[in-house]
Amino acid sequence: MKLNDIRDNPGARKSRIRVGRGIGSGKGKTGGRGQKGQKSRSGVAIKGFEGGQMPLHMRLPKRGFNNPFGKDFAEVNLGMVQKFIDAKKLDAKKVIDHEALQAAGLARGGKDGVRLLGKGELTAKVKFLVAGASKGAIEAVEKAGGSVEVIAKAQPEHEKKAARTEANKAKKAK
Repeated sequence: MKLNDIRDNPGARKSRIRVGRGIGSGKGKTGGRGQKGQKSRSGVAIKGFEGGQMPLHMRLPKRGFNNPFGKDFAEVNLGMVQKFIDAKKLDAKKVIDHEALQAAGLARGGKDGVRLLGKGELTAKVKFLVAGASKGAIEAVEKAGGSVEVIAKAQPEHEKKAARTEANKAKKAK
């Protein structure tokens, strides 16, 4: 076998159908669109349109809601932290915070910080500086000889405003 003998398997590559190139091509004249009607023309966007009948996606009930005050934490398990420490992607001697976890590629997203969860084993003595931690995670870290400091992230403006109005209502009630 030589390099110039190498070919794709028959049928591995299929060229696209060139529509509207004459009757002899089998896809000429109307180009496979049939005759007349809206769908035979260009610029048609009727996905989900059911001829005036209420479309299915509008007939189905709405589900759930988006909590405007919900927090967005990057959730990190202790087992993964230990795995990254063993792989030398995290330094156990330094304080592990959101920036360190992001740099290691362990915490993606989490605009409100990192929440530490207790899944997995932690054997290294580590100091964590996180926005939240479960009871099990705190116990596991302290058992390994480390510590967890939970810091409060700065409140968004709308939450500050809500807290102020609650305080004002409490003052007026007195």
